[in-house]
Formats: sequence, C-alpha cells, structure tokens
Amino acid sequence: MSNMQKGLAEFIGTFWLVFGGCGSAVLAAAFPDVGIGLLGVSLAFGLTVVTMAYAIGHISGCHLNPAVTVGLWAGGRFAARDIPLYVVAQVLGAIVAAFLLWHVAEGSTAFDLATKGLAQNGYGANGGSPGGYDLTSALIIEILLTAVFLWIIMGSTDGRAPAGFAPLAIGLGLTLIHLISIPVTNTSVNPARSTGLALVVGGLALQQLWLFWVAPLIGGAVGGWLYRTIGADTFPKPNIEGN
Repeated sequence: MSNMQKGLAEFIGTFWLVFGGCGSAVLAAAFPDVGIGLLGVSLAFGLTVVTMAYAIGHISGCHLNPAVTVGLWAGGRFAARDIPLYVVAQVLGAIVAAFLLWHVAEGSTAFDLATKGLAQNGYGANGGSPGGYDLTSALIIEILLTAVFLWIIMGSTDGRAPAGFAPLAIGLGLTLIHLISIPVTNTSVNPARSTGLALVVGGLALQQLWLFWVAPLIGGAVGGWLYRTIGADTFPKPNIEGN
C-alpha cells in the first residue's frame, strides 16, 4: 500500500471513530425516552473500531489513534518513520469529524455548544469530567486504560492468537474502557479524538488538552513495550501497518 492510501485510510477511520462515537454521545445519549445512555455510547465507540478494523485493517492496520501508533512502535510492530504520517492523518480526521458533528448538532434548537459541549474530554469539578474527578484520577485512568488497550491490540493480533477475531477483541476492549472511564474523563485514550473536539469547543477543553496527549502516549508506549517484553514469542509477529 502507498503512503497516500494508508494516510487516507487512517483519516477516514478516525473520522468514523469520532463522528460515530462522539455523535452517539451528543445526539443520542440523552434523547427523550429512548436515549442510549452510557452503555450505548460505550458500545458505539467499540462498534466504530470493529467496523473500521474490517474495512481498513488490510490497508493501514486501522490504528485510528496516535497512542496506538506509538504503542505499536514501542512494541516493535510499526516503523518510526511512518509515525508522522499516521498521526497527522488521524488528527485531521478527528478535526473534520468534530466540526461536522458540531454543525449537525446545531440543527436542533435544544443544542447549545457552551452548555452541552461535544463529549469533549476533561478533568476537575469545573472541567469536562462528568463525575468531577481531579487531574490525578484523570492521569491515572488514561495511562492505565491506554496501556491495557495496547496490550489487547498486541495480543489479539499476535501470530499465536485465533485468526480473524482481533477486531472483535479490540472493539469490545474499547467498549469496556468507555464503560469504566466515561465518568472520569469522558474517555479519551486517543489524543486525536480529544484534539478534534477541543478545537471546536475551545476554552477549558483546549487548556486541558495536554493531559490527553501526555497520558495516552505514555500508556500506549508502556502497553506496547510490556507486551513486547512479556508476551513476545521467538517467531515474527505481524507488522500492523497494512502491508
């Protein structure tokens, strides 16, 4: 696959993750009488990954997340030279999705960006934490869950794992991560997702964005390195970049 093909695949995949996952939170989570709630939003994020893993996994590896890209590099599954291409494509996809979601949401008279937001990430009682969790809680949960997410990705795509089931394991893993951490940070584990929404919402979401780059990147690198160190076998593993 060419770099253009890989970049476009990551752009489209990340667009779908942000528009589908955050769209479910903004448009459907609290819809009167039939809202999908926290469980539905968590499942929506998982479904975006499952669907795109089958759709573009053979093109780019379906990272959709700078922390995943860095984590796979730390785990020995991805070349450092390709990191900038993937990260730029992912961030651009998230930004376009966030702006389009904003315009769709504004079509309702009940929507107000200042009060309802776009499911942006944050911490603190006056920030974007639904449960009012502080910076320390946000930092711990984002590092830990991103590390576990990378462990799931590395393990399910290992040559020894059952073939064909990786997208389901990864999607269900992301669903569980959201079930755990939506109350804490609105769940990031993905710097691109956080960046797209913060650029639209601005204010505190933009001021707190640093954490949603630092923590997931640390967690991703730790998770990838741990799997490479503890779970690795002697025979080669698949290179998760669509080749």
